[in-house]
Amino acid sequence: MKTQITVKEVEEKTFQELKSEAANMKMSIGAALTIAIESWLSSIRKPKGSLLKWKPRDWGPGTENLSEQVDEIIYGDS
Repeated sequence: MKTQITVKEVEEKTFQELKSEAANMKMSIGAALTIAIESWLSSIRKPKGSLLKWKPRDWGPGTENLSEQVDEIIYGDS
């Protein structure tokens, strides 16, 4: 389910940067805000229990092969 919101008192420069980056990644501002909110929430929550209970995250379009790209950077071309 998606919720429509109005946000007040957002710094203009920060919003323009978000809008620009979202456009560069071909994603909506809503999708970018959702990722930002999820990231902020996860940064303030303390993990409880086992790592096995952690859920995977969707980092948005274009990140489907991110782990392979990171491996290639770290370990080189195989």
